[in-house]
Amino acid sequence: MEITHRQEGEFLVVAPVGRLDALVSERLEETVKQLLPDGSGSIVFDCSGVSYASSATLRVFLATAKRAKTQGVRCRFAKLTKPLQDLFDLSGFTDVLEVHETLESALS
Repeated sequence: MEITHRQEGEFLVVAPVGRLDALVSERLEETVKQLLPDGSGSIVFDCSGVSYASSATLRVFLATAKRAKTQGVRCRFAKLTKPLQDLFDLSGFTDVLEVHETLESALS
């Protein structure tokens, strides 16, 4: 599991790659807590490299979106892989989180 991040203008792009199981989800949550901008900008999760995600990952995504909102930061999710899209659909996350088909649309 690898977690990369980069700044693209006002957007912090976080790109996890690999299997997001319970252990990795904890690491992802800690990484995002440290990186989350305060009061401006947006965080975008580039999910194109996620091959598996556990329910712990969904909790991290939801907690991050809530934390971002309280800090005045938009949280977006882009390029969900088929397994992650299925999990978002099944859990109802596609209705409550901002999901984009492409990274480009999430960055606009």
